Amino acid sequence: MDNLVVGALAGAAGVAAGFALKHLFAAARAKAAADRLTAEAESIRQKARADADHIKKDAQLAAKDELLKLRSENEKRLEADRHEARDKERALQKKEQLLDERESAHEKRQRMLSDVEATVAKRQEAVRVKDDEVTKLLDEQRSALSRVAGMTVDEAKTALLDKIRVDVAEEESRLIAKSEEKVRATVDERSKDILSTAIQRVASDHATEITVSVIDLPNDEVKGRIIGREGRNIRAFEKASGVDVVVDDTPGVIVVSAFDGVRRETARRAMLKLIKDGRIHPSRIEEIVKQTQGEMEEDLNEAGKQAVMETNVGQMHPKLVHLLGRLKYRTSYGQNVLQHSIEAGELAAAIASELGLKPRLAKRCGLLHDIGKAIDHEVEGGHPAIGADIARRCGEDPIVVNAIAAHHEDVRMETSYAVLTAAADAISAARPGARRDTLERYVQRLQKLEEIACRYEGVDHAYAIQAGREIRVMVNPTKVGDRTAQRMAREIARSIENELTYPGEVKVTLVRETRVTDYAR
Repeated sequence: MDNLVVGALAGAAGVAAGFALKHLFAAARAKAAADRLTAEAESIRQKARADADHIKKDAQLAAKDELLKLRSENEKRLEADRHEARDKERALQKKEQLLDERESAHEKRQRMLSDVEATVAKRQEAVRVKDDEVTKLLDEQRSALSRVAGMTVDEAKTALLDKIRVDVAEEESRLIAKSEEKVRATVDERSKDILSTAIQRVASDHATEITVSVIDLPNDEVKGRIIGREGRNIRAFEKASGVDVVVDDTPGVIVVSAFDGVRRETARRAMLKLIKDGRIHPSRIEEIVKQTQGEMEEDLNEAGKQAVMETNVGQMHPKLVHLLGRLKYRTSYGQNVLQHSIEAGELAAAIASELGLKPRLAKRCGLLHDIGKAIDHEVEGGHPAIGADIARRCGEDPIVVNAIAAHHEDVRMETSYAVLTAAADAISAARPGARRDTLERYVQRLQKLEEIACRYEGVDHAYAIQAGREIRVMVNPTKVGDRTAQRMAREIARSIENELTYPGEVKVTLVRETRVTDYAR
């Protein structure tokens, strides 16, 4: 029992000692941890102080650098301002010096001008005195001449000028007539041979000038379908094709009217397709017209290529080829312009070969001379200027460009090829049967020819003959002399050129005839 009590006491003592030791160890660990935390806090405080000192030093250094930089920039700016001020000061000094020099030169010129003015005044006075003396002497001589001649000075001047004017006019007419006779003697026969050869070598057909196309209809029912309900089909066709469609009481036909030949032909073909197809309504009309326009463009290009191949003028810009094709559906005074252009090219080539020039270049000039007529209804200006501008932009030779621009003498002819082109154009247009003219215009031209000739003093009668290609002028021989007759014929020809438009040329023949009558009794 005692042993158990002792054991229990010993165990309790052991437990108490264990608790005591544990408490001591825990206290020791807590103290060690507190010491460690205190050391770490002190280390952080020291590091923070060091970082703060470092940041402060960096800020101080940056501020010093910025201050130095600003001070350097200010010094540079001040130095630049000083240089600019010195430059301006030097410039002002130069200007002041230049002004002083100019002022000195101005004063010198003023002194010189004063000297010159004084000299001129003296000379003017001397001239005035001499002029008075000469005037007085001339008056005395005029008075003496007037007494001798029995007329005043003005009367003598008028008489002398009239005499000189008459003599000069007569001499001018005589010299011109002599020169013309000499030129005709040498070139008339040669030019006739060349032109006749050229005309004989070239021949082409010509078409009547029209602005309408007549389309035959299978029956009158088709006419009603073309018109459509309340006219919507015909309005759609006119809008799509750009032509006028005339539907009247004439049975079995309708008329397509337009001044543009290409547009008119396109509309005619489209209308025939619609009649054949049978489906006539606005959407179908637009489709057929658009399709026909594409086909027409291909036909125009093909016609242009055919003309280029036929004339053998070499390569040509596609735009010019297309415009040549458009000329197939263009007429002028009844002539088909494409055929006329081909004919003019052949004529120009024939004449060029006779004159020793380049036939191929002359043919190219003749073929393209009317190219402006393909779009003259779309572009402002005359067809020579339009055609020359197109040819220039398409890279044609300047010789060709000038020939196109000058073939109606709107601009100066710079080369022989321009003259040849104008001549070939006139020959093609003026040869018999080449052009059709209306009766009214024909009569008006004849009347105007006779009216122009009868304006001149001394003309008794004037007659337009040979379809207006010649005007015969009968003059009074007592009022018009031989030399005056030559001058009058030339003036009548110039008046016709300036006032009339006509194909080819008009011959002016002035007849002065003296008849003497006597009687035997």
